[in-house]
Amino acid sequence: MSSTYPSIEIPLSPGKHIYFASDFHLGAPDPFSSRQRENLLIQWMESIRQTTQALFLVGDLFDFWFEYKHVIPKGAVRFLAAIAAFTDAGIPVYVFTGNHDIWMFGYLEKELGVQVFRHPVIVRSAGKTFFVGHGDGLGPDDTKFKLMKKVFTFPLFQWMFKWLHPDIGITIAQKWSAHSRTDPATERFMGKDRERLYQYTLRKSQMITADYFVFGHRHLPVSMDVEGRTTYINLGDWLYNYTYLQFDGDKAVLQKFVK
Repeated sequence: MSSTYPSIEIPLSPGKHIYFASDFHLGAPDPFSSRQRENLLIQWMESIRQTTQALFLVGDLFDFWFEYKHVIPKGAVRFLAAIAAFTDAGIPVYVFTGNHDIWMFGYLEKELGVQVFRHPVIVRSAGKTFFVGHGDGLGPDDTKFKLMKKVFTFPLFQWMFKWLHPDIGITIAQKWSAHSRTDPATERFMGKDRERLYQYTLRKSQMITADYFVFGHRHLPVSMDVEGRTTYINLGDWLYNYTYLQFDGDKAVLQKFVK
């Protein structure tokens, strides 16, 4: 097993599950729609809390997120409170940065007690191994996006953006997020040879032994075998699909939340 990725060991108690979900994009496309989706998300979180051993929120939780020294973006307070309900109950919550909420600088860790990851991690539980990451910038090609991500994560750029007044900086960022976000209703599986995260899984599974490769980012619920070596899973989203992954100690299965 590669030592270049952080590793998390999660003992699974009887009757407990591990849950994975991603791409909530809270804040988009408007406050009213976001509040409706947030309420649905909280209903799901409340429905699983009693059976949760650990919760993984795998990126793009917010359509935009930037932590100034004393300011965070408005909204999503009910969602943040729902996370706090988990951590206050001693349930670990793991958060991954996505390409829309990459600028997390410690607020969620200090305020909510979550653990934040910026890169993929290895998760082991009940004899199964998961390779988990948001998925942005992984796989072949996509050079333009990878270059843009380097710019956005460059400390000087972050420092310069921080000095914009939040009313200006957040407005600019929200317009950029809307421009860069695709309509999840139009997402289609493009074939194994053109799906970057499938290709990434195919290549990575030759170097790392894992039962499941779990990603977000693509907004497309997918669970498929990869040449008998592993299973590629994309978590879908909560803009259109309302899907999540549930691991019961035996199998990891994509589910759809219906209130």
